[in-house]
Amino acid sequence: MLKRIAKAFIGLMCLQLIIGIIFNKPLTTHAKDKYILAVGAADGPFGRIKSDGSYEGIDLELIGAIAELEGFEVEFRPLAFSAGVLAVESGQVDGIIAAMSITEERKKTFDFSDPYFESGLVFGVHKDSDINDPKELKGKNVAIKNGTSGAMVAEELQPEFGYTLTTFEDSPSMYEDVATGNSVGVFEDGSLMTYAINVGGAPVRMIGEEMEVDEYGMAVLKGNNPELIEMFNDGLKKLKESGEYDAIIERNLGGEAKEKNEAEGASFVDLFKTHRKALLSGLGTTLWMTVLSILIATVFGLLIGLMRTSDSTVLKAISTLYIDLIRGVPLIVLAFFIYFGLPQTFDFRLSSYVAGLITLILNASAYLGEIVRSGIQAVDKGQTEAAYSSGLTYWQTMRYVIMPQALRIITPSYLNQMIITLKDTSILSVIGLVELTQAGKIIISSNFQSGKMWMMVALMYFIVITILSKLSNYIDRHYHTY
Repeated sequence: MLKRIAKAFIGLMCLQLIIGIIFNKPLTTHAKDKYILAVGAADGPFGRIKSDGSYEGIDLELIGAIAELEGFEVEFRPLAFSAGVLAVESGQVDGIIAAMSITEERKKTFDFSDPYFESGLVFGVHKDSDINDPKELKGKNVAIKNGTSGAMVAEELQPEFGYTLTTFEDSPSMYEDVATGNSVGVFEDGSLMTYAINVGGAPVRMIGEEMEVDEYGMAVLKGNNPELIEMFNDGLKKLKESGEYDAIIERNLGGEAKEKNEAEGASFVDLFKTHRKALLSGLGTTLWMTVLSILIATVFGLLIGLMRTSDSTVLKAISTLYIDLIRGVPLIVLAFFIYFGLPQTFDFRLSSYVAGLITLILNASAYLGEIVRSGIQAVDKGQTEAAYSSGLTYWQTMRYVIMPQALRIITPSYLNQMIITLKDTSILSVIGLVELTQAGKIIISSNFQSGKMWMMVALMYFIVITILSKLSNYIDRHYHTY
């Protein structure tokens, strides 16, 4: 029996690797018909979500138009800038187009396209602030965006101006921090700040002169996908000659962008009506990821629980090591390791959905294993002895005597773990999974209605979790025997 448990556990562990192999794509450097690109879908004029759930912005519209001209397809992976850079370096995506500044330091790692936009860096403060010169920021806190050239320049200027720095993953979070008074200033690309002020209504004004004018380009890992760079450069030249390039810039930075945002309406109900498709799509992803991961994790958890309560020292050691290892690693670190670390180490590619699913399964199965163990040990030992004295085998005892009682005992804890797993899906936004939280982030980047949007996202989580909690209470009252 113990050998069968061990074989089943090892088989399921191998199954997770097989899932990755089935869905993976080997890394290649030759020309292909479809390219996966990391994009900053929360970057205001350069990348944002539309009310129908599709994407728009300078970066996304440019590469879309170029792909059509040059005859290839693109798939977008919305990621925070720092995560997008990691995705390129690990081979999870073919390139990145996310308002990325072309610098000499980055050229050591990436090959860049011809510049498609340029913008300078500028300081900003709250519109009601008395500060008018960056030198007045001494001793004050300044918000920056992680991994950007703006962050690097802000760090270089820190000794001169004497401010402190707080790092964020996206632009809306920086402006929200200034609006709430936690940060006095913000340092960002002038084009992004102009969009945030004119279109998003961010309560910020620029101070000082524009500095460190940067050119933006699409990037690929050095030596990889040179044909993509060549096609981008050719397509960009054609767009400029046809006038389409100027039209794309005007749509996203001119008056048309402001009118479009104002037309959305600012009320809570109007905001939901405008973005309900994107929000419900994100909620659907959250729910199916939760259900699928918890079902598979249940099988793992049962096996781990049985191994933890077996008489085999080896099985106990394996299951204990697994539980301690998974529970001892933060979920976000586990997600990064599976999505970025493993593919880079073993030269294969995982989609964000598969990586997210594996992350949730591993995490939930460790906790479910302990829940199953506690349920088994809660059953009186005398019943096991009585079953053995009646001639039942270990497997028969577990199947007919112990497990039916243990499952009743652990049902509330099992449903509670399902709720925890549902909330854990929000962390997977860091690897580009567009679940409910990520959908909210992307929408905020286009309208900067963070207060209302986060209230809406929280309400959707609350409704779903309340339903699960009531279900848990119902099952506990009707099926839990004491």
